[in-house]
Amino acid sequence: MEINLAQCFIAVDDHDKALAFYRDVLGLEVRNDVGYEGMRWVTVGSPAQPGVDIVLEPPLADPNATDSDRRAAAELLAKGLLRGVIFRTDDVDATFERIRAAGGEVLQEPMDQPYGVRDCAFRDPAGNMVRFSRPRS
Repeated sequence: MEINLAQCFIAVDDHDKALAFYRDVLGLEVRNDVGYEGMRWVTVGSPAQPGVDIVLEPPLADPNATDSDRRAAAELLAKGLLRGVIFRTDDVDATFERIRAAGGEVLQEPMDQPYGVRDCAFRDPAGNMVRFSRPRS
């Protein structure tokens, strides 16, 4: 039996700002853009991984959610306490410089971690932590 990752979800409060980061800065391709009941889901992914999708979704993607729940999710997103994602890159330092030059909000400059990777971290426009890593040789 084989199990593979197909999709992961990242909450965003502004899809156009999210696209400017994930598509324009990171170079991910847009695979789908769907609206439903006043909400929007945009699927992006790396051209090198056609079977893995990242879905940029509303902070609370439930049309039946209460206003109180929507406010709570928006507050958690604003604090950067919802989802994050870790990308693997072949060059952490070059990736860091490209994202920083594009105005990315730096959380951590490239560094070697004691658990065997070199990585760096940014916040996306919605406040989610986005890390870029590679295993150390």
